Amino acid sequence: MRMEAGEAAPPAGAGGRAAGGWGKWVRLNVGGTVFLTTRQTLCREQKSFLSRLCQGEELQSDRDETGAYLIDRDPTYFGPILNFLRHGKLVLDKDMAEEGVLEEAEFYNIGPLIRIIKDRMEEKDYTVTQVPPKHVYRVLQCQEEELTQMVSTMSDGWRFEQLVNIGSSYNYGSEDQAEFLCVVSKELHSTPNGLSSESSRKTKLLQARGTRM
Repeated sequence: MRMEAGEAAPPAGAGGRAAGGWGKWVRLNVGGTVFLTTRQTLCREQKSFLSRLCQGEELQSDRDETGAYLIDRDPTYFGPILNFLRHGKLVLDKDMAEEGVLEEAEFYNIGPLIRIIKDRMEEKDYTVTQVPPKHVYRVLQCQEEELTQMVSTMSDGWRFEQLVNIGSSYNYGSEDQAEFLCVVSKELHSTPNGLSSESSRKTKLLQARGTRM
């Protein structure tokens, strides 16, 4: 529940400290805006500032004329924080900056909410920094008798682009062996940390063949 400062509020016994003990309802005056919630909600995260505040753990917070705790923070971002404590979900208006909510979550020391916001921000950064895939080309040299084996090892995204006969450059025993240049390519997707490339056994074999040139 949210009320602007100066609006009618429940009696002091229903919010803040009741006579002879702690009441169920708590008023919070955040930057001039009054929020009404339960003590159970504020105590959901035991290590948070709000939990310690409503339990009176050596936090000497001033109160306004209605008995509400005075907190000098931006009320704009307090609503999502209070709702997270209520139902465990982060719900933001489309125009609300996650950075602002994160700043307040860190101030109130609400660990689970901090992690959720940081994960969402990292996912957005990853999406923004993605670039179109790049094509990597390799030129492999092999003998005629190795072409069959070459075909059987073409996997992991590698594919033939061109096969060039460069003649009979080598002589093994009494037979000439035709030499070929095989051009292969692979599509690699870029990530914020660089090119993603799995070094599988067959990929390593292709790389090893490329060093023979």
